[in-house]
Amino acid sequence: MSVKIEEEIFGLAKNPFTKIPEMVRRFTMTNRNQMSVSVIQLGAIIQSVRMPDAYQKIEDVCLGFDDIASYVNTKAAYIGGTLGRVANRVANGEYTVGETKYELTKNFKNTYQLHGGFVGFDSVIWEVVRKSDLGITFRHVSPAGHEGYPGNLTTTITYWLDNQNRLGVRYEAFTDEMTPVNLSNHAYFNLAGHAAGPKGLAEHTVEIASTRIVDTDDDQIPTGKFLDIDDTVFDMRIPVLLGDRLKQFDNRLIKGYDNCFVVNEGNDSGINLVGKLVHPPSGRAMEIYSNQPGLQFYTANNLPDEENGDAPMIGKECSHYRKHGSFCVETEKFPDAMNQHHPEFSSIFLQPGEKYLHEVIYKFNIEESWKCCCNNK
Repeated sequence: MSVKIEEEIFGLAKNPFTKIPEMVRRFTMTNRNQMSVSVIQLGAIIQSVRMPDAYQKIEDVCLGFDDIASYVNTKAAYIGGTLGRVANRVANGEYTVGETKYELTKNFKNTYQLHGGFVGFDSVIWEVVRKSDLGITFRHVSPAGHEGYPGNLTTTITYWLDNQNRLGVRYEAFTDEMTPVNLSNHAYFNLAGHAAGPKGLAEHTVEIASTRIVDTDDDQIPTGKFLDIDDTVFDMRIPVLLGDRLKQFDNRLIKGYDNCFVVNEGNDSGINLVGKLVHPPSGRAMEIYSNQPGLQFYTANNLPDEENGDAPMIGKECSHYRKHGSFCVETEKFPDAMNQHHPEFSSIFLQPGEKYLHEVIYKFNIEESWKCCCNNK
């Protein structure tokens, strides 16, 4: 049995280039294990990931909204969105190649560029170029000069789901002029359920195959150095309880994880396991496989802190999305790499004739220990 794909109208969104409203469609892939994934044309957003737990109770484990307006109104949180041309931060909103300085837009407090600028890849309406058993492929042509970037960049994103509960994302891009490219996705997950909030997130264990993180300053701009993380709050080579770890950020400037972990060291080819999160009460587990050198792990530090008076963010099913109530696992190259003269920062420049290829697989399953327990009942 192949994966089933359903298509429906999701709503109307204004095209940021033409200013004309366009129809946005949602595509839902469902496999034989009752797992389904929905993606929409706006931002090539991952809108929903539904899967059973150890008791066969199906929950949506991906934060999102049921209408276009909510995505537009919460744009600053990038809920489920595609990040590009360059994910993460670009110091001072500029970079230099040889004698040429490229000035980009500064969409974060007029100090640096974040996640592609004012109209990043999360804000555009992607064209659908294929819908088949092989997945759904979106395409966007980013024009030369947009947000300050040179070259016309043609990007495709293919989402696929199989009967092993693997959600795959394949990013490909071509350019007609040298330009930096570093794509990612900002889906927020909570394996206890999208509405489970901080209590649900605290119950997760997390494991990241990394011994170093990218060192950053107080504005989270990389210094060009790496920090060894032995015996620190960032060392998660063996599973740690996220609730316990988050308490250790109380006296830090950044109240939670928002760090780029160095992964795939020594693994120059192929797609490798770089991280795993488990929610023991439900038995749900998620493994992250990628060919990228970085994994930005983020614990939703900037979502509304309702206990301290922030206005609520209302998601699907009228749920409240809160600070420390979800996590992001953004596979990527290192932030601000076009500005870091450091031999260990891999280049993010794409040349004409080259192909950018970024692959990530999120594998969802029930922990083996749960399967054993269930089989013994």
